[in-house]
Amino acid sequence: MKVVVSQSDVSAAEADLVAVGLCEGEELPADLAAARGADDARGTFKSLTSIHPEAPARVLVAGLGKRDELDAERFRVVAALVAKEAAKLKASALAWVLPEGEDRSALAEGIVTGTILGAYRFDRFKSRDPEDPEPSTLESLTLLSPEDVAAAAEAARVCAEAQNRARDLQSLPSNVATPSYLARRAREIASAHPEVKVDVLGREEIAEKEMGGLVSVSQGSAEEPKLIVLRYERGGSGETLGLVGKGVTFDTGGISLKSPGGMQEMKMDMSGAAAVLESVRAIAELGLVLNLIAVIPSTENMPSGTAVKPGDIITQYNGKTVEVNNTDAEGRLILADALAYAAEQGADRIVDIATLTGAVMIALGSTYAAVIGNDDYLVGQVEEVGRETGELVWRLPLHPEYKALTKGTVADLTNAAAKRKAGTIYAAEFLEEFVGDTPWAHLDIAGTAWDVGRPYTGNDASGFGVRLLTALARELAS
Repeated sequence: MKVVVSQSDVSAAEADLVAVGLCEGEELPADLAAARGADDARGTFKSLTSIHPEAPARVLVAGLGKRDELDAERFRVVAALVAKEAAKLKASALAWVLPEGEDRSALAEGIVTGTILGAYRFDRFKSRDPEDPEPSTLESLTLLSPEDVAAAAEAARVCAEAQNRARDLQSLPSNVATPSYLARRAREIASAHPEVKVDVLGREEIAEKEMGGLVSVSQGSAEEPKLIVLRYERGGSGETLGLVGKGVTFDTGGISLKSPGGMQEMKMDMSGAAAVLESVRAIAELGLVLNLIAVIPSTENMPSGTAVKPGDIITQYNGKTVEVNNTDAEGRLILADALAYAAEQGADRIVDIATLTGAVMIALGSTYAAVIGNDDYLVGQVEEVGRETGELVWRLPLHPEYKALTKGTVADLTNAAAKRKAGTIYAAEFLEEFVGDTPWAHLDIAGTAWDVGRPYTGNDASGFGVRLLTALARELAS
Protein backbone atom coordinates (compact mmCIF):
# COMPACT_ATOMS: atom_id res chain seq x y z
CA MET A 1 0.00 0.00 0.00
CA LYS A 2 1.26 3.46 -0.87
CA VAL A 3 1.59 5.67 2.23
CA VAL A 4 2.20 9.41 1.99
CA VAL A 5 2.18 12.32 4.42
CA SER A 6 0.52 15.53 3.24
CA GLN A 7 -0.13 18.94 4.74
CA SER A 8 -3.30 19.41 2.65
CA ASP A 9 -6.55 20.58 4.22
CA VAL A 10 -9.35 18.07 4.66
CA SER A 11 -11.38 19.73 1.92
CA ALA A 12 -8.50 19.32 -0.55
CA ALA A 13 -7.65 15.71 0.29
CA GLU A 14 -7.38 13.53 -2.82
CA ALA A 15 -9.14 10.46 -1.47
CA ASP A 16 -12.32 8.48 -1.90
CA LEU A 17 -12.83 8.55 1.85
CA VAL A 18 -11.49 10.79 4.62
CA ALA A 19 -11.36 9.55 8.24
CA VAL A 20 -11.48 11.97 11.16
CA GLY A 21 -11.02 10.87 14.77
CA LEU A 22 -13.26 12.20 17.51
CA CYS A 23 -12.65 11.81 21.23
CA GLU A 24 -15.46 11.59 23.78
CA GLY A 25 -16.76 15.00 24.85
CA GLU A 26 -15.05 16.82 22.01
CA GLU A 27 -16.48 18.45 18.87
CA LEU A 28 -15.72 18.18 15.20
CA PRO A 29 -13.88 21.04 13.49
CA ALA A 30 -16.23 23.84 12.42
CA ASP A 31 -15.97 22.99 8.72
CA LEU A 32 -17.23 19.44 9.44
CA ALA A 33 -19.64 20.19 12.29
CA ALA A 34 -22.11 21.72 9.83
CA ALA A 35 -22.06 18.68 7.52
CA ARG A 36 -25.13 16.55 6.96
CA GLY A 37 -25.12 13.75 9.55
CA ALA A 38 -22.62 15.44 11.87
CA ASP A 39 -25.14 15.56 14.73
CA ASP A 40 -25.00 11.75 14.86
CA ALA A 41 -21.21 11.59 15.25
CA ARG A 42 -20.00 10.24 18.58
CA GLY A 43 -16.60 9.88 20.20
CA THR A 44 -17.44 6.45 21.67
CA PHE A 45 -14.53 4.09 21.06
CA LYS A 46 -14.92 2.14 17.79
CA SER A 47 -18.09 3.97 16.68
CA LEU A 48 -18.17 4.94 12.97
CA THR A 49 -20.42 7.65 11.53
CA SER A 50 -20.63 8.81 7.91
CA ILE A 51 -21.10 12.53 7.40
CA HIS A 52 -21.42 14.49 4.18
CA PRO A 53 -19.79 17.91 3.97
CA GLU A 54 -19.60 19.81 0.68
CA ALA A 55 -15.98 18.75 0.29
CA PRO A 56 -14.72 16.09 0.46
CA ALA A 57 -17.69 14.02 -0.57
CA ARG A 58 -17.39 11.30 2.09
CA VAL A 59 -16.07 11.63 5.63
CA LEU A 60 -16.06 8.90 8.24
CA VAL A 61 -15.96 10.01 11.87
CA ALA A 62 -14.18 7.39 13.98
CA GLY A 63 -14.79 7.33 17.72
CA LEU A 64 -11.53 7.27 19.69
CA GLY A 65 -12.87 7.09 23.23
CA LYS A 66 -11.36 9.11 26.06
CA ARG A 67 -8.59 11.54 25.17
CA ASP A 68 -6.37 10.38 28.05
CA GLU A 69 -6.53 6.77 26.76
CA LEU A 70 -5.42 7.67 23.24
CA ASP A 71 -2.38 5.64 22.15
CA ALA A 72 -1.00 3.73 19.17
CA GLU A 73 -2.90 0.54 20.00
CA ARG A 74 -6.22 2.37 20.07
CA PHE A 75 -5.45 3.74 16.63
CA ARG A 76 -4.50 0.31 15.31
CA VAL A 77 -7.95 -0.92 16.29
CA VAL A 78 -9.88 2.07 14.98
CA ALA A 79 -7.86 2.34 11.77
CA ALA A 80 -8.55 -1.32 11.03
CA LEU A 81 -12.29 -0.74 11.43
CA VAL A 82 -12.05 2.26 9.09
CA ALA A 83 -10.15 0.16 6.52
CA LYS A 84 -12.89 -2.48 6.60
CA GLU A 85 -15.53 0.21 6.13
CA ALA A 86 -13.51 1.63 3.22
CA ALA A 87 -13.67 -1.80 1.60
CA LYS A 88 -17.45 -1.85 1.93
CA LEU A 89 -17.57 1.58 0.28
CA LYS A 90 -15.19 0.36 -2.46
CA ALA A 91 -12.75 3.15 -1.67
CA SER A 92 -9.27 2.69 -3.12
CA ALA A 93 -7.76 5.87 -1.60
CA LEU A 94 -8.12 6.72 2.09
CA ALA A 95 -6.97 9.83 3.96
CA TRP A 96 -6.68 10.12 7.73
CA VAL A 97 -6.56 13.36 9.69
CA LEU A 98 -3.92 12.85 12.37
CA PRO A 99 -5.28 14.21 15.65
CA GLU A 100 -3.34 16.17 18.21
CA GLY A 101 -1.41 14.06 20.68
CA GLU A 102 1.71 13.96 22.82
CA ASP A 103 3.44 11.46 20.52
CA ARG A 104 2.31 12.12 16.95
CA SER A 105 4.74 9.55 15.54
CA ALA A 106 3.19 6.80 17.66
CA LEU A 107 -0.31 7.79 16.57
CA ALA A 108 0.82 7.82 12.92
CA GLU A 109 2.30 4.35 13.38
CA GLY A 110 -1.00 3.14 14.79
CA ILE A 111 -3.00 4.48 11.85
CA VAL A 112 -0.65 3.06 9.22
CA THR A 113 -0.34 -0.32 10.92
CA GLY A 114 -4.05 -0.68 11.59
CA THR A 115 -4.98 0.35 8.07
CA ILE A 116 -2.62 -2.05 6.30
CA LEU A 117 -3.38 -4.98 8.59
CA GLY A 118 -7.11 -4.26 8.59
CA ALA A 119 -7.24 -4.16 4.78
CA TYR A 120 -5.62 -7.61 4.50
CA ARG A 121 -7.44 -10.54 2.97
CA PHE A 122 -6.33 -13.97 1.82
CA ASP A 123 -8.35 -15.13 -1.16
CA ARG A 124 -5.84 -16.50 -3.65
CA PHE A 125 -7.52 -19.90 -3.80
CA LYS A 126 -11.05 -18.61 -4.34
CA SER A 127 -12.36 -18.78 -7.87
CA ARG A 128 -14.10 -15.75 -9.36
CA ASP A 129 -16.49 -15.38 -12.23
CA PRO A 130 -14.56 -13.62 -15.03
CA GLU A 131 -17.60 -11.39 -15.56
CA ASP A 132 -17.55 -10.17 -11.95
CA PRO A 133 -15.73 -6.90 -11.24
CA GLU A 134 -12.35 -7.07 -9.53
CA PRO A 135 -12.69 -6.86 -5.73
CA SER A 136 -11.95 -3.35 -4.50
CA THR A 137 -8.57 -2.89 -2.87
CA LEU A 138 -7.35 -0.09 -0.65
CA GLU A 139 -4.32 1.11 -2.60
CA SER A 140 -3.21 4.29 -0.84
CA LEU A 141 -3.26 5.95 2.56
CA THR A 142 -2.60 9.66 3.03
CA LEU A 143 -1.86 11.03 6.49
CA LEU A 144 -2.97 14.66 6.75
CA SER A 145 -0.28 15.59 9.21
CA PRO A 146 2.90 17.59 9.75
CA GLU A 147 5.89 16.21 7.82
CA ASP A 148 7.72 15.13 10.99
CA VAL A 149 5.78 11.84 11.16
CA ALA A 150 6.94 10.68 7.71
CA ALA A 151 9.75 8.44 9.01
CA ALA A 152 7.48 6.72 11.53
CA ALA A 153 4.81 6.24 8.87
CA GLU A 154 7.28 4.63 6.45
CA ALA A 155 8.69 2.29 9.10
CA ALA A 156 5.14 1.29 10.03
CA ARG A 157 4.35 0.57 6.38
CA VAL A 158 7.38 -1.70 6.02
CA CYS A 159 6.59 -3.64 9.19
CA ALA A 160 2.86 -3.99 8.55
CA GLU A 161 3.40 -5.21 5.00
CA ALA A 162 5.97 -7.70 6.33
CA GLN A 163 3.39 -8.91 8.84
CA ASN A 164 0.87 -9.41 6.03
CA ARG A 165 3.43 -11.45 4.09
CA ALA A 166 3.89 -13.64 7.17
CA ARG A 167 0.10 -14.06 7.28
CA ASP A 168 0.21 -15.20 3.66
CA LEU A 169 2.79 -17.85 4.53
CA GLN A 170 0.75 -19.03 7.51
CA SER A 171 -2.44 -19.24 5.45
CA LEU A 172 -0.99 -21.31 2.62
CA PRO A 173 -1.98 -24.98 2.73
CA SER A 174 0.76 -27.41 3.67
CA ASN A 175 0.79 -28.98 0.22
CA VAL A 176 2.04 -25.59 -1.01
CA ALA A 177 4.03 -24.21 1.94
CA THR A 178 6.45 -27.10 2.35
CA PRO A 179 9.94 -26.77 3.86
CA SER A 180 11.23 -26.33 0.30
CA TYR A 181 8.76 -23.49 -0.22
CA LEU A 182 10.04 -21.69 2.89
CA ALA A 183 13.58 -22.17 1.61
CA ARG A 184 12.59 -20.58 -1.71
CA ARG A 185 11.09 -17.65 0.18
CA ALA A 186 14.39 -17.22 2.03
CA ARG A 187 16.24 -17.17 -1.28
CA GLU A 188 13.81 -14.55 -2.63
CA ILE A 189 14.57 -12.32 0.35
CA ALA A 190 18.30 -12.76 -0.16
CA SER A 191 18.09 -12.04 -3.89
CA ALA A 192 16.16 -8.82 -3.22
CA HIS A 193 18.66 -7.57 -0.61
CA PRO A 194 22.38 -8.06 -1.35
CA GLU A 195 23.30 -7.69 2.32
CA VAL A 196 21.29 -10.84 3.11
CA LYS A 197 23.02 -14.18 2.52
CA VAL A 198 21.29 -17.55 2.67
CA ASP A 199 22.35 -21.17 3.15
CA VAL A 200 19.92 -24.08 2.97
CA LEU A 201 20.83 -27.54 4.26
CA GLY A 202 18.91 -30.61 3.08
CA ARG A 203 18.35 -34.02 4.65
CA GLU A 204 21.83 -35.43 4.05
CA GLU A 205 23.63 -32.28 5.25
CA ILE A 206 21.43 -32.10 8.35
CA ALA A 207 22.29 -35.74 9.12
CA GLU A 208 25.99 -35.10 8.53
CA LYS A 209 25.85 -32.31 11.12
CA GLU A 210 24.26 -34.80 13.55
CA MET A 211 21.21 -32.63 14.19
CA GLY A 212 19.30 -35.50 15.75
CA GLY A 213 16.19 -33.47 16.56
CA LEU A 214 15.55 -32.34 13.01
CA VAL A 215 16.54 -35.74 11.61
CA SER A 216 14.16 -37.64 13.89
CA VAL A 217 11.13 -35.39 13.44
CA SER A 218 11.51 -35.35 9.66
CA GLN A 219 12.13 -39.06 9.15
CA GLY A 220 8.42 -39.94 8.97
CA SER A 221 7.78 -37.58 6.05
CA ALA A 222 8.47 -37.81 2.33
CA GLU A 223 9.01 -34.04 2.32
CA GLU A 224 12.69 -33.12 2.62
CA PRO A 225 13.54 -31.14 5.77
CA LYS A 226 15.44 -27.89 5.48
CA LEU A 227 17.67 -25.95 7.81
CA ILE A 228 17.43 -22.38 6.53
CA VAL A 229 20.11 -19.94 7.63
CA LEU A 230 19.94 -16.23 6.78
CA ARG A 231 22.72 -13.81 7.62
CA TYR A 232 22.47 -10.01 7.56
CA GLU A 233 25.63 -8.03 8.29
CA ARG A 234 25.56 -4.26 8.58
CA GLY A 235 26.98 -3.78 12.03
CA GLY A 236 30.71 -4.17 11.43
CA SER A 237 32.28 -5.94 14.39
CA GLY A 238 29.28 -5.35 16.66
CA GLU A 239 27.19 -7.98 18.39
CA THR A 240 25.05 -10.43 16.45
CA LEU A 241 21.36 -10.96 17.14
CA GLY A 242 20.14 -14.52 16.63
CA LEU A 243 16.56 -15.28 15.60
CA VAL A 244 15.25 -18.86 15.55
CA GLY A 245 11.80 -19.75 14.19
CA LYS A 246 9.97 -23.07 14.37
CA GLY A 247 9.05 -24.21 10.87
CA VAL A 248 6.86 -27.31 11.15
CA THR A 249 4.83 -26.93 7.97
CA PHE A 250 2.32 -29.55 9.10
CA ASP A 251 2.09 -31.25 12.47
CA THR A 252 0.05 -34.44 12.76
CA GLY A 253 1.67 -35.22 16.09
CA GLY A 254 3.54 -38.12 14.49
CA ILE A 255 2.99 -41.53 16.12
CA SER A 256 1.50 -39.63 19.11
CA LEU A 257 -1.25 -38.60 16.72
CA LYS A 258 -3.34 -35.51 17.41
CA SER A 259 -7.13 -35.71 17.49
CA PRO A 260 -8.63 -34.88 14.08
CA GLY A 261 -10.70 -31.91 15.29
CA GLY A 262 -9.00 -28.72 14.12
CA MET A 263 -5.97 -30.54 12.74
CA GLN A 264 -6.17 -28.42 9.58
CA GLU A 265 -4.88 -25.53 11.67
CA MET A 266 -1.58 -27.37 12.05
CA LYS A 267 -0.50 -25.95 8.70
CA MET A 268 0.26 -22.88 10.83
CA ASP A 269 2.77 -24.67 13.04
CA MET A 270 5.36 -22.82 10.98
CA SER A 271 4.21 -19.41 12.24
CA GLY A 272 7.50 -18.80 14.03
CA ALA A 273 9.39 -19.43 10.80
CA ALA A 274 7.08 -17.05 8.93
CA ALA A 275 7.67 -14.33 11.52
CA VAL A 276 11.46 -14.74 11.35
CA LEU A 277 11.58 -14.80 7.54
CA GLU A 278 9.54 -11.65 7.12
CA SER A 279 11.30 -9.90 10.00
CA VAL A 280 14.59 -10.40 8.18
CA ARG A 281 13.00 -8.88 5.05
CA ALA A 282 11.72 -5.87 7.05
CA ILE A 283 15.08 -5.38 8.80
CA ALA A 284 16.85 -5.37 5.43
CA GLU A 285 14.29 -3.00 3.90
CA LEU A 286 14.73 -0.60 6.81
CA GLY A 287 18.50 -0.84 6.46
CA LEU A 288 19.06 -1.36 10.18
CA VAL A 289 22.67 -1.22 11.28
CA LEU A 290 23.25 -4.51 13.08
CA ASN A 291 24.40 -8.08 12.51
CA LEU A 292 21.84 -10.85 12.41
CA ILE A 293 21.72 -14.62 11.98
CA ALA A 294 18.35 -16.30 11.52
CA VAL A 295 18.00 -20.08 11.77
CA ILE A 296 14.82 -21.86 10.70
CA PRO A 297 14.52 -25.63 11.14
CA SER A 298 11.69 -26.77 8.87
CA THR A 299 9.99 -30.13 8.42
CA GLU A 300 6.68 -31.94 8.50
CA ASN A 301 5.84 -34.17 11.47
CA MET A 302 4.15 -37.25 10.00
CA PRO A 303 3.35 -40.81 11.14
CA SER A 304 4.71 -43.59 8.96
CA GLY A 305 6.76 -46.78 9.07
CA THR A 306 9.92 -44.67 9.28
CA ALA A 307 8.67 -42.15 11.86
CA VAL A 308 10.38 -41.65 15.21
CA LYS A 309 8.60 -43.64 17.94
CA PRO A 310 7.81 -42.92 21.58
CA GLY A 311 10.72 -44.24 23.61
CA ASP A 312 13.36 -43.66 20.93
CA ILE A 313 16.55 -41.93 22.01
CA ILE A 314 18.19 -39.28 19.85
CA THR A 315 21.33 -37.17 20.07
CA GLN A 316 20.92 -33.43 19.55
CA TYR A 317 23.43 -31.14 17.80
CA ASN A 318 25.17 -30.18 21.04
CA GLY A 319 25.65 -33.85 22.00
CA LYS A 320 22.89 -34.17 24.61
CA THR A 321 20.70 -37.26 24.41
CA VAL A 322 16.90 -37.11 24.58
CA GLU A 323 14.20 -39.70 25.23
CA VAL A 324 11.42 -38.93 22.76
CA ASN A 325 8.48 -39.86 24.97
CA ASN A 326 5.94 -37.88 22.94
CA THR A 327 6.38 -37.38 19.21
CA ASP A 328 3.88 -34.49 19.36
CA ALA A 329 6.42 -32.56 21.43
CA GLU A 330 8.49 -32.22 18.26
CA GLY A 331 8.98 -28.47 18.09
CA ARG A 332 11.41 -28.40 21.00
CA LEU A 333 13.50 -31.10 19.31
CA ILE A 334 14.07 -29.15 16.10
CA LEU A 335 14.48 -25.85 17.97
CA ALA A 336 17.13 -27.44 20.20
CA ASP A 337 19.35 -28.13 17.19
CA ALA A 338 18.73 -24.67 15.76
CA LEU A 339 19.45 -22.89 19.04
CA ALA A 340 22.71 -24.78 19.53
CA TYR A 341 23.67 -24.01 15.93
CA ALA A 342 22.87 -20.28 16.27
CA ALA A 343 24.98 -20.06 19.43
CA GLU A 344 27.85 -21.91 17.74
CA GLN A 345 27.65 -19.58 14.74
CA GLY A 346 28.28 -16.54 16.93
CA ALA A 347 24.90 -15.18 18.02
CA ASP A 348 25.52 -12.98 21.07
CA ARG A 349 21.86 -13.06 22.09
CA ILE A 350 19.08 -15.27 20.78
CA VAL A 351 15.33 -14.95 20.56
CA ASP A 352 13.34 -17.96 19.42
CA ILE A 353 9.68 -17.85 18.42
CA ALA A 354 7.44 -20.88 18.12
CA THR A 355 3.90 -22.21 18.29
CA LEU A 356 5.19 -24.58 20.94
CA THR A 357 2.60 -25.55 23.56
CA GLY A 358 -1.15 -25.73 23.87
CA ALA A 359 -0.60 -24.98 27.55
CA VAL A 360 0.19 -21.34 26.76
CA MET A 361 -3.37 -20.87 25.48
CA ILE A 362 -4.71 -22.11 28.80
CA ALA A 363 -2.42 -19.75 30.68
CA LEU A 364 -2.63 -16.58 28.57
CA GLY A 365 -5.29 -17.05 25.92
CA SER A 366 -4.74 -15.02 22.74
CA THR A 367 -3.96 -11.69 24.40
CA TYR A 368 -0.35 -12.32 25.45
CA ALA A 369 2.39 -14.55 24.14
CA ALA A 370 4.62 -16.09 26.79
CA VAL A 371 8.22 -14.95 27.10
CA ILE A 372 10.70 -16.98 29.13
CA GLY A 373 14.45 -16.43 29.25
CA ASN A 374 17.73 -16.68 31.07
CA ASP A 375 18.64 -12.97 30.81
CA ASP A 376 16.62 -10.27 32.57
CA TYR A 377 17.85 -7.48 30.34
CA LEU A 378 16.99 -9.23 27.08
CA VAL A 379 13.59 -10.37 28.36
CA GLY A 380 12.95 -6.81 29.53
CA GLN A 381 13.72 -5.49 26.06
CA VAL A 382 11.28 -8.00 24.54
CA GLU A 383 8.60 -6.94 27.02
CA GLU A 384 9.17 -3.27 26.22
CA VAL A 385 8.91 -3.64 22.44
CA GLY A 386 5.88 -5.86 22.95
CA ARG A 387 4.12 -3.00 24.72
CA GLU A 388 5.14 -0.56 21.99
CA THR A 389 3.95 -2.74 19.12
CA GLY A 390 0.83 -4.17 20.75
CA GLU A 391 2.31 -7.67 20.34
CA LEU A 392 2.11 -8.24 24.06
CA VAL A 393 4.19 -10.75 26.00
CA TRP A 394 3.98 -11.93 29.60
CA ARG A 395 6.99 -13.36 31.39
CA LEU A 396 6.83 -16.81 32.92
CA PRO A 397 9.55 -18.04 35.31
CA LEU A 398 12.35 -20.54 35.11
CA HIS A 399 13.10 -22.56 38.26
CA PRO A 400 15.26 -25.55 39.22
CA GLU A 401 12.14 -27.54 40.16
CA TYR A 402 10.83 -27.15 36.62
CA LYS A 403 14.27 -28.01 35.25
CA ALA A 404 14.27 -31.27 37.20
CA LEU A 405 11.19 -32.41 35.25
CA THR A 406 13.21 -32.42 32.00
CA LYS A 407 15.73 -35.00 33.19
CA GLY A 408 15.57 -38.33 31.39
CA THR A 409 15.52 -41.82 32.84
CA VAL A 410 17.96 -43.46 30.42
CA ALA A 411 19.08 -40.34 28.55
CA ASP A 412 20.12 -36.83 29.51
CA LEU A 413 16.67 -35.34 28.88
CA THR A 414 13.11 -36.28 28.03
CA ASN A 415 11.05 -34.18 25.67
CA ALA A 416 7.84 -34.81 27.66
CA ALA A 417 7.58 -35.35 31.39
CA ALA A 418 5.34 -38.02 32.91
CA LYS A 419 3.61 -35.37 35.02
CA ARG A 420 1.60 -32.70 33.19
CA LYS A 421 2.92 -29.69 35.04
CA ALA A 422 3.73 -26.19 33.73
CA GLY A 423 3.83 -27.31 30.10
CA THR A 424 4.94 -23.99 28.63
CA ILE A 425 7.69 -23.53 31.19
CA TYR A 426 8.76 -27.16 30.85
CA ALA A 427 9.33 -26.66 27.12
CA ALA A 428 11.41 -23.55 27.79
CA GLU A 429 13.48 -25.35 30.45
CA PHE A 430 14.19 -28.02 27.83
CA LEU A 431 15.28 -25.40 25.27
CA GLU A 432 17.56 -23.67 27.77
CA GLU A 433 19.76 -26.76 27.70
CA PHE A 434 20.84 -25.82 24.17
CA VAL A 435 21.84 -22.14 24.45
CA GLY A 436 24.75 -22.48 26.86
CA ASP A 437 25.63 -19.12 28.42
CA THR A 438 24.16 -17.09 25.54
CA PRO A 439 21.49 -14.59 26.63
CA TRP A 440 18.24 -16.05 25.35
CA ALA A 441 14.51 -15.35 25.27
CA HIS A 442 11.83 -17.80 24.13
CA LEU A 443 8.47 -16.67 22.73
CA ASP A 444 5.62 -19.20 22.79
CA ILE A 445 3.04 -17.86 20.31
CA ALA A 446 0.67 -20.84 20.14
CA GLY A 447 -2.13 -18.62 21.46
CA THR A 448 -1.38 -15.51 19.40
CA ALA A 449 -0.39 -16.83 15.97
CA TRP A 450 -4.02 -17.09 14.84
CA ASP A 451 -7.58 -16.60 16.10
CA VAL A 452 -6.63 -13.48 18.09
CA GLY A 453 -9.83 -11.62 17.24
CA ARG A 454 -8.51 -8.06 17.20
CA PRO A 455 -9.91 -5.91 14.38
CA TYR A 456 -6.49 -5.62 12.76
CA THR A 457 -5.68 -9.35 12.87
CA GLY A 458 -9.08 -11.01 12.65
CA ASN A 459 -9.56 -14.67 13.53
CA ASP A 460 -7.18 -16.23 11.02
CA ALA A 461 -3.40 -15.93 10.69
CA SER A 462 -2.10 -12.94 12.65
CA GLY A 463 1.56 -12.72 11.63
CA PHE A 464 2.38 -12.25 15.31
CA GLY A 465 6.01 -11.50 16.04
CA VAL A 466 7.07 -9.64 12.90
CA ARG A 467 6.64 -6.17 14.34
CA LEU A 468 7.97 -7.27 17.73
CA LEU A 469 11.15 -8.81 16.34
CA THR A 470 11.74 -5.89 13.98
CA ALA A 471 11.24 -3.41 16.82
CA LEU A 472 13.74 -5.38 18.92
CA ALA A 473 16.24 -5.22 16.08
CA ARG A 474 15.69 -1.46 15.83
CA GLU A 475 16.29 -1.21 19.58
CA LEU A 476 19.59 -3.10 19.24
CA ALA A 477 20.75 -1.36 16.05
CA SER A 478 23.46 1.25 16.40
